[in-house]
Order: sequence, then structure tokens, then C-alpha cells
Amino acid sequence: MRGLKFRRRRRRRNKFRIEMLRPVAVWAGKIAIVCLFAFVFVWYFGQRVAVVGDSMNPILNNGDIALVNRIVYDATAPKRGDIIVFKPKGNENSHYYIKRIIGLPGEKVQILEGEIYIDGEKLEEDYGVSEITDPGIAAEEIELEGNEFFVLGDDRENSEDSRMADVGNVKRSYIYGKAWFVISPWENFGFVRS
Repeated sequence: MRGLKFRRRRRRRNKFRIEMLRPVAVWAGKIAIVCLFAFVFVWYFGQRVAVVGDSMNPILNNGDIALVNRIVYDATAPKRGDIIVFKPKGNENSHYYIKRIIGLPGEKVQILEGEIYIDGEKLEEDYGVSEITDPGIAAEEIELEGNEFFVLGDDRENSEDSRMADVGNVKRSYIYGKAWFVISPWENFGFVRS
């Protein structure tokens, strides 16, 4: 008889322990889900990139910290006017460049007398850009391959972009993502206007 009582007491203790551990397990599961969500969000939408130079004035200024959307181009193709983040020539030792897409894959780009021509048609730009006095290598027609983009900074006089041989055309594989939000400094806080 004593043995039976001992077993019953032991079962009650085990049941009590399981009931105490259940809320802890539920909380641990919730915390794990939140951490996973935060990691995914930061990895795809919250990668920070510092703006170096004034080539994207007035949209982005030197020292601004921008967030990069890394997943957008998995769902859609980069479009003309998008402000992208990339490494020139895929050079991993270089800082990230932030420029605006002007020419798309398969197009022919040329800069004549300060104007941009895409496939022989003058490009009308509805965002504020400065005048082009140096066409660089785009003085001659440039034909983009099926995976290349032609990019320019908005401040055309202070931009190292596809007009320079050091940068050249940007291959799709070199594009890190799309600049979408400025988090610092506070006066520039907000969405990046494309």
C-alpha cells in the first residue's frame, strides 16, 4: 500500500512540473517567432548604408543613413528612376554607391549636348537633376547587355557614375537593393523619393 501512495505522489509532482513548464514553453516560442520576424525584416528591409558624397543631392545628402530593400528585386525588375545601392564592378572592397537607374537592359544610351537619349529618344526626367557638362564615355552610344543598367547621380556635376569607366554599366548581380528610407539625420528622416 505504501508503494502505491508513493507513485501517486510522484505522478502529481510530475504533472505539477509539466503544468509549470507549459507557460514557459509558450513564451519561449513567442519570443523565438518575434526574433525570427525581426531578423528577416532587418535582413531584407533594414540593411543600413551610409551615403558617401553629394551625388544624389537633393534627395540624399552626404552622411545620410539609408535603409536598403534587398527583396524588392527578387519580386520585380529594377525600373528606370529607381535609386539603387550597388558596388561598382562588383568590387567587394569598395563602398556602396547610390545612384538612379537611367538605362535598362538592352537599351542604347547616349549623352549629347547635356541631354540623355535612350534608343535615340530624349529622356524626360521629372525629378530635380543638375545639368550634364561632361558626358564621359556616354558621349558615344553605349549598348547595354541583357543584365546591365546605366546609372547617374542626380547632381550630375558631382557624381561618379556610369559615365566613368571606373564605374561603367552596373550588372544586375552587383545591385544590393533599392534605397527606400532615410533614418539619419533626423531632418532628412523619411521615405526616399524616386
